[in-house]
Amino acid sequence: MSSEISFVAGAPVQRVEDERLLTGSGQFLDDRQFPDLCYAAIVRSPHPHARIINVDIAAAQAMPGVLLVLTGEDYAADRLGSIPCQDACRSRDGSQRADLPFPALARERVLYVGEAVALVVAETEVIARDAAELFDVTYEPLPANTNLERATENDSPILWSQCPANEVFYATQGDPQSTDTEFSSAAHIVHQRLVNQRVSANPLEARGYIGRFSNNKYELYGGVHSPHLFRTQLTRDVFRIEENQLRIVTGDVGGSFGMRGAMFAEIVLVLWAAQRVGRPVKWAASRTESFVSDHHGRDVISNAELALDEVGRFLGLRVSIMTNMGAYLSIKGPRSPLNALTLLAGCYKIPACDVNASGVMTNTVPTAPYRGAGGPEAAYIIERLIDKAAKEIGIDRVDLRRRNLIAAEDMPYDTGLGLTYDCGAFEEVMDKALELADYPGFEARRASSEKAGKRRGISVCNVLEQTGRPSIEGADLRIGADGGVTLAVGTAPQGQGHETIFKQLVCETLGVTPEQVSITTGDTAATVVGGGTFNSRSAVCGGAAVEIAKQKLIERCRELAADRLEAAIEDVEFLSGMFQIMGTDRRISLIDVAITEGGVGEAAEFSPEAPTFPQGCHICEVEIDIETGTVSVERYITVDDVGTVLNPMTLEGQIHGGVAQGIGQALLEQIHYDPESGQILSGSFMDYAMPRAGDICSFTSGSHPVLTKTNPLGVKGAGEAGTVGALPAVMCAVADALAEYGGGDIDMPATPDRIWQLLAQGSER
Repeated sequence: MSSEISFVAGAPVQRVEDERLLTGSGQFLDDRQFPDLCYAAIVRSPHPHARIINVDIAAAQAMPGVLLVLTGEDYAADRLGSIPCQDACRSRDGSQRADLPFPALARERVLYVGEAVALVVAETEVIARDAAELFDVTYEPLPANTNLERATENDSPILWSQCPANEVFYATQGDPQSTDTEFSSAAHIVHQRLVNQRVSANPLEARGYIGRFSNNKYELYGGVHSPHLFRTQLTRDVFRIEENQLRIVTGDVGGSFGMRGAMFAEIVLVLWAAQRVGRPVKWAASRTESFVSDHHGRDVISNAELALDEVGRFLGLRVSIMTNMGAYLSIKGPRSPLNALTLLAGCYKIPACDVNASGVMTNTVPTAPYRGAGGPEAAYIIERLIDKAAKEIGIDRVDLRRRNLIAAEDMPYDTGLGLTYDCGAFEEVMDKALELADYPGFEARRASSEKAGKRRGISVCNVLEQTGRPSIEGADLRIGADGGVTLAVGTAPQGQGHETIFKQLVCETLGVTPEQVSITTGDTAATVVGGGTFNSRSAVCGGAAVEIAKQKLIERCRELAADRLEAAIEDVEFLSGMFQIMGTDRRISLIDVAITEGGVGEAAEFSPEAPTFPQGCHICEVEIDIETGTVSVERYITVDDVGTVLNPMTLEGQIHGGVAQGIGQALLEQIHYDPESGQILSGSFMDYAMPRAGDICSFTSGSHPVLTKTNPLGVKGAGEAGTVGALPAVMCAVADALAEYGGGDIDMPATPDRIWQLLAQGSER
């Protein structure tokens, strides 16, 4: 890595962590070695719903090398608490939602295939897994349902007596009365039912944790989004101990996409087991185990309708969202549908909205926020609805959007759904994307595809998300007596490039090279407070905390420098690491000031008063082979407003990764449950189709930053932006290509089989 002083915020510098991560020098979970480490395996339910009659542990306990066996009875005997759900939401009658117990080990009944029933700890991983096979668990199968739509029907089995019709929460936004008025006067009303299928995150590094216990204190190692938050919840709700009795260290983490934001049973179990066995305990999932134990994403059915006047102005929006919560409420389970409710208006002026969301319980793996956490779900609904309106009314998709976009001069803009956008230039972003996409040339490209016997479609989608919501983040910046710089931040990256960005924020200003700066993230012992990494908040909150700590350090050293230079503090200016008396050549470096003081440091905390709203326009072109139903993504253009761009190179990487993830869901990915047995049918990569390089085209990316005033850096966040736009962009393009075959209502994933059947039906008509 170059040590030039040009390593500055805004520069397209390469990621400093990549050399370490790509050459085997990372500190992932499997790189951590502890003396006397032992291994855990989980006994999991083979039933979607069953009563536990007996758990016979004798054979497993007698196996040589087995150190410990724990069951739900032990969990209850040790009075360990339930895994909490953060989100306070209400039932349909207005009362607080039911507080459903979520133990780390099932005791009386199991509610989904894969639920943890018992834990075995052994000298080796092989012994632990073999011992888990020796458990003899007697079950009494109970009626089960894994289907979201059937869950609320009268004959569907009830999972929780506290949840009538299996509905655990119900939330609304908007004004029903004014919406009814607007719909009654509408010239056009467009309806659409959409399915946003269940998916799995599948990070490169599967989940795993190591628990340690000594001197009455616990330590947890492994990937989590929010170490400080998890520490609070584990100590308060589960173990009922003081916070200073638990340290959480994430280390390097191979991907998450929201999944590691959940409080999993295995986190509790390795800590508990370590305390019981008196040795460090490690659990790591196999890929197949991940499919039945990692929390899933999406699984949403929506019914939406848009009212328009005679010239295509939006008048009103009605949306009902039903989301599958799974068998338990995960720690942030309701977050995605609640977020989606507030984002349904997207980038558009819609005078009246009446939207609602319900959370429904089924005998499936719990769901949790997945990349975008409500943003992609909302964008998918409104953009698919607008495209259908354009087709039915006969207005060009771009013209219809342009007539209804929120203008820059409308800011700040109250959507009527609980959000106020502070800034943005939505039309300018769309126009830049249209230019990059050569939108006027599309018809010629469509004609060329048709000559080749294929069908071509295009989409133009304006999308928006809410990021960096008010939440505290901490940073601690210090210069040691040797001149070395250390920076600790409460964020917990999973591959986003935080080390690079944080170094860019301090290197040029302090006059140091990247090699002189040591970064620590994801360690509760390193910072007093921390929010973590989720909701594209790390630059908004973490970067702002770093900036504030840096400015505090400069001001503290300015006073010290004035003493050294024998000048009034107001006469000392600071630039690129140097303090200088104005109008003279007398100066001293900030590092030298710190060294003479034996080291200096400053800490800072930051929580924005309001969220940010990154926005973008995605344009996608697909080509469909009508003989096979195969979709090929031919062109993909994005222009994004993420506020201040701290590193164009990492921004482009974030956008590209998010788009690829969205393409994967749109065309390939889906968790399938057998409706009779409740078993997951897509429990390996032989059955769950992940996108490959051949499924993705080259991307054209542009940027149109509009700086926000909600944080000192003017940043808005970018980690989820690509996925928010990709779901509607790909599917709107597919629907456009299939319009003559009745494909306007096609659901994800747009697999060759699904498209081929639609083409066959269309040909028959």
